[in-house]
Amino acid sequence: MSSLVPLLATTLVTFINIYTALLFIRILLSWFPNINWFDPPFSILSQITDPYLNIFRNIIPPLGGLDFSPILALLLLQIVQQVATTLLRQLTYTV
Repeated sequence: MSSLVPLLATTLVTFINIYTALLFIRILLSWFPNINWFDPPFSILSQITDPYLNIFRNIIPPLGGLDFSPILALLLLQIVQQVATTLLRQLTYTV
């Protein structure tokens, strides 16, 4: 049981790293207006990232054509990652 918690924390940190990379790719691709978001590689990326980004788009609507919601979304992901990393370190030192 004690080895399960560090495994879950490590998995969470890895998931957050991958999801952060996907968010960065999504943000960078949004700068290109000619991308068709219905094409398979882009639609998959949009389906994965947009539900999370839409939470923050409801909090901070686009201002002057600029969408600042990804900043808040990435900030929250980084906070969760820091908390998970801190818990992982504490659990590995106590075991």
